[in-house]
Amino acid sequence: MEILVTCSAFTILAITLIAIILAKLITVIYRKQTYWKSRQVPYIRSVPILGVMWKFFFRRITILELSDEMYNSYPNARYVGFISAIFPAVLIRDPDLIRDVAVKYFDHFTDRYNFVNEEIEPMFGKSLSLLRGERWKEMRNILSPSFTASKMRFMFQLVSKCSQDFVDYLVEHPEYSSFIEAKDAFARYTNDVIFTVAFGINVNSLKDRENEYFVRGKTIFDDIFGSIFKVLIINTCPAFAKMIGMKIVSPATTSLFRRTISDALKTRREQGIVRPDMLHLLMQAKDKDSETELTVDDIVSQAFTFFLAGFDSSSTMMCFMVYELALNPDIQEKLRNEVDQYFDETNGEINYETLSKMEYMDMVVSETNRKHTFSVFIDRVCTQEFELPPAEPGYNSVTIKPGDCVWFPDYALHHDPKYFPDPEKFDPERFNEENKGNILPYTYLPFGVGPRQCIGNRFALMEIKILMVHLLRKFVIKPNEKTSVPLVFKKANFALVPVDGWWFSLEKRKF
Repeated sequence: MEILVTCSAFTILAITLIAIILAKLITVIYRKQTYWKSRQVPYIRSVPILGVMWKFFFRRITILELSDEMYNSYPNARYVGFISAIFPAVLIRDPDLIRDVAVKYFDHFTDRYNFVNEEIEPMFGKSLSLLRGERWKEMRNILSPSFTASKMRFMFQLVSKCSQDFVDYLVEHPEYSSFIEAKDAFARYTNDVIFTVAFGINVNSLKDRENEYFVRGKTIFDDIFGSIFKVLIINTCPAFAKMIGMKIVSPATTSLFRRTISDALKTRREQGIVRPDMLHLLMQAKDKDSETELTVDDIVSQAFTFFLAGFDSSSTMMCFMVYELALNPDIQEKLRNEVDQYFDETNGEINYETLSKMEYMDMVVSETNRKHTFSVFIDRVCTQEFELPPAEPGYNSVTIKPGDCVWFPDYALHHDPKYFPDPEKFDPERFNEENKGNILPYTYLPFGVGPRQCIGNRFALMEIKILMVHLLRKFVIKPNEKTSVPLVFKKANFALVPVDGWWFSLEKRKF
């Protein structure tokens, strides 16, 4: 009888405990789900735990379709509230409000959302793009001088040599250049550029197709963009992820980057080697106020960030650019004529200054960045309370609290006909001298906005433009039977990856 009483008491206790936990969980979920409704803010309905991104996580829509749904949910509102996973956030649609948050009141929104825990991914988590507060400010001050126009000139010859080697291979291998999958090809180019410029290692990934640096580099993006649930777990349950040893970047890849940079630093210091590359600039970099130099770990993290920023985003922009040039032969011919003009004027000696003078090249690249923005959302994290005005008549103003996120929908802004008429048309003339002044500020955000915009945008533009110069000098870009029109992108993938790839053909020019 006593055993039955004991069991009964234990059962009651267990049921009570479970009921309390469930009640607590339901209360937390209810508060999250009604967070914006209770504040009289227009909001997007979502699913508990997964938030507004549930359709994306379950492969029902692409990231671009999610962006459109969110942006158009309240077409007259300056902003809308939503739940991102389990965190409250605001999607800001109004350009003036984007300016206020990202620039005018930047001190209230200094941080970016850190989807990688530094304890789990120390090399990734210490990168400039993810650092917060004073640590970000100090690192930005140290690194900024490395990305000036003078430093781009310093590195130009290395980048130009990579682009020439790339195009020379295409010229010498017509069996390859006649039918190319653009992402694979341009990822090899950006891989070579980054390892040459940031790591001091000469690689030719078209010739040596299975070299360790390209293979390892490619796996990083497969890990980051290919496993959204792993990212979600690390993001929302870092303690659990750490306990089970879950990582985004494999230990073998981390070891390769650390070993490569550490060995290069040691060799250069011992032998006094000076090479016009990013590694040299990082070795020289220090805080002008405190005289603090970068540690080896700092250099490894920033070089790794340089790799992450350049490998995928730049190669993707090149894919979109050749895609548009293949489908718009009149634009391609006009751009080629400009390239030929400068080749003739300089006897083929294209330098950084020459590249900067190519107006139509800049227009084509700018329009590519508008129509096919690499990022879909730009985020900021509130660090000081900030009051947003009412989203539209009939709603309340709302106080954004520290830890809350704000998103800027750059892709949707670039495709809003209110700001860019006929947005699906590829039209470089939007960016000519006469028209570019008419673009409403803070509606064109290809490299982010404010003090936390991409620090390496000059390098990315240089890398893209010089390759296109050499490519157009030697070839005519054409579509083929595998070229998808329009492009259809994979679902549940943060990166813009076409289902059938980017295919094009190169035809040698006849001089």
